[in-house]
Amino acid sequence: MANPHHAEQPAATGSGPWLERRYFIDVARPRLTPSQLMAEVQADVARFAPELLADFQKKEGSENGLRVGEEFEITILGPWNGCVRVTEVGATFFEFITLEGHPEAGRIHFEAHYLDESPDVLRFEIRSRARSRDGLVAFAYNTTGIGKRVQEATWVEFCRRVAAASGGQALSDVTVETHTQNETGSHDHERHA
Repeated sequence: MANPHHAEQPAATGSGPWLERRYFIDVARPRLTPSQLMAEVQADVARFAPELLADFQKKEGSENGLRVGEEFEITILGPWNGCVRVTEVGATFFEFITLEGHPEAGRIHFEAHYLDESPDVLRFEIRSRARSRDGLVAFAYNTTGIGKRVQEATWVEFCRRVAAASGGQALSDVTVETHTQNETGSHDHERHA
């Protein structure tokens, strides 16, 4: 399944600051359990992504569900197209790693779980740890801000669509947290809904 021509592009190979991002939404009284909800997401990842911002196309593999090693080509608004490979799949989570040529170098993890303090509340979250592929992408992403806005809009809408599919009531809009670690070791934290 894995294409030997597309090398994995882990964050260590990237350039610029390390960005850890977290997008999450809490849903009260969902009709689906975390594993039922994740089965729906894994069955058709593209259904949850806003087509105008990020169009997911599975390159090959099973029609339904996700398998480790499968790859997706993502057409992203602007010059940000890239491929990802499935690296982990579980009943309530899955993870992608970016492949050579993707504007980012890193991993992104999708998960659904009940909140410990509120067992009738389901949280869907997306967590990524990545750097820009190279200095040019870092400059474009950080200076113009367009890449960041497209990426944030994509994952916020993805979370909203998953929340709607759960059949429950969203308790608030999607919360976005960004933790930046510069090469000098300095940290910056941003949070908004």
